[in-house]
Amino acid sequence: MSDRVMDQKLYDHLKIVKSYLMKMGASKEDAEDIVQDTAYKFILYIDSISHKNVESWLFRVAVNGYYDLYRKRSRRRAIDLKFNFQQLFEEFTPEDAVLQNEKKQDVDGVLKKLKPKHQQLLLLKYSLNLAIREIAELYDMKEDSVKTTLYRARKEFMNEYRRQGYD
Repeated sequence: MSDRVMDQKLYDHLKIVKSYLMKMGASKEDAEDIVQDTAYKFILYIDSISHKNVESWLFRVAVNGYYDLYRKRSRRRAIDLKFNFQQLFEEFTPEDAVLQNEKKQDVDGVLKKLKPKHQQLLLLKYSLNLAIREIAELYDMKEDSVKTTLYRARKEFMNEYRRQGYD
């Protein structure tokens, strides 16, 4: 495989990782920084990473980087501004923007109460539209295990959603 093809594959994988980080809640800038750091680490450790596990390795390193960043920031900052005013002005009407923002906050709030693995699988499946097979490869799991875990994650999500009174 030529270097150019390998570079393009790495670039494509990192674009997916960036999108996933943004679905997890990272800002575009943070996601780009984490992806850049992940690419740097990949280059450093390329000899010790199996070519079969590159994509899952990239996801794991990036997600761990996001969690590290999130922990650092949550220690420094007690107040979390949840309302995105820029989004309000980009929407068709203020009412639509407010409703969409509230719905997103509701879903994000419920997701954050789930187990981390359940959060990740739900985001991979429903935000990035990855196939069960692709998720299984990322987590080095059997497809049936992914299906079972997704079922439990959906069930946990619905229970938490109802418990918070969004039903």
